[in-house]
Amino acid sequence: MVTVGMNYEVIEGKQDAFESMFAKVLEVMTKMEGHHESHLYVDVARKTGYLIVSEWTSEQAYDHFIASDQFKTVTNWGKEQILAGRPKHEVYGREPKSPTGGCPAGAHS
Repeated sequence: MVTVGMNYEVIEGKQDAFESMFAKVLEVMTKMEGHHESHLYVDVARKTGYLIVSEWTSEQAYDHFIASDQFKTVTNWGKEQILAGRPKHEVYGREPKSPTGGCPAGAHS
């Protein structure tokens, strides 16, 4: 299992559009081979900061997702209309490091 954190900074006032698109992307992700689960978190200190925590059976499954046409379409839409900057993706680890599966955010939920 691999856990990936995808950090996004959204243009002020575009939060609802970002969250709505995430729900649509999640529908696609749940049908992808290797996807285990994903969750969207908002930074309570700055409401335009988001973290998507996504668990995959392997890093190759995640790589397949980010290489997909669906991901490229959403990424292009986001760059043009929603995001205030370039997203930052980080692989947290390949082996679980906490009871929740290795996600640093999940250890506190």
